[in-house]
Amino acid sequence: MWEYTDLVKEHFLNPRNVGEVEQADGTGDVGSLACGDALKLTIKVDDQGIITDAKFKTFGCASAIASSSALTEMVKGMSLDEASRITNEDIADYLGGLPKEKMHCSVMGREALEAAIADYRGMTLPTAEGEIVCECFGVTDLEIIRAINESNLRSVEEITNFTKAGGGCGKCEDKLREILQRTVEGKLEWIKPMEKPKRMTTLQKIKKIEDVLEREIRPGLRKDGGDIELIDVDGDFVSVSLRGACKSCAKSQTTIKEYVEKKLRELVLDTLIVEEN
Repeated sequence: MWEYTDLVKEHFLNPRNVGEVEQADGTGDVGSLACGDALKLTIKVDDQGIITDAKFKTFGCASAIASSSALTEMVKGMSLDEASRITNEDIADYLGGLPKEKMHCSVMGREALEAAIADYRGMTLPTAEGEIVCECFGVTDLEIIRAINESNLRSVEEITNFTKAGGGCGKCEDKLREILQRTVEGKLEWIKPMEKPKRMTTLQKIKKIEDVLEREIRPGLRKDGGDIELIDVDGDFVSVSLRGACKSCAKSQTTIKEYVEKKLRELVLDTLIVEEN
């Protein structure tokens, strides 16, 4: 579960300025449905170069929708020069912050704004230039270098958070690390290779699950006259059996998914699937 601020939730549940501006003066289309995120931003500009209206259409997650909604609120009333200075961090700050894994959503918003302003001015952005580094998400080396410089990125994980590069098959990790090292030349001591988490053995996984059941889950169930027993662990599938009052409870499946599975994913492994035996 991502930790979203109240403002992110508000802009996701009640997004502002959804749709398209009629007879828009500038349009910015970024992202791709194939990559999981896409944003179309349209703006209206008056004779003084002030953005009088902005609307969006977004395909993506809660952070993408919230970032797009916030962006339209931010730019209305701004001059084009003021709007062109908005950074992705400004968008995230406006929302009270975004999970680090979702910073690429604010980057998409900034890119859409740049594209819309360029469209109004009759300019072409060099977004298509550069060498494709991440084939999964179509991210170029120029986009990666820009993100490193603007957001002071110092790890491959941070590059993925801000650009999505490396978030698919992972084959481009070495190339990302090479670009990072070249970009921050002279500060290479800050760069540490990502250590892949060691895979738990089945026995280690069972022991960790049992520990979480005993420490975090059983006390709460026992207060309501119930209990839980670990039956089996097969890969990521965890079989449990509810006991006592929990066994006959009409909301037993809610207990399994919203309480037991959530705790085990948080404290043991985020890919675990809990089923009642």
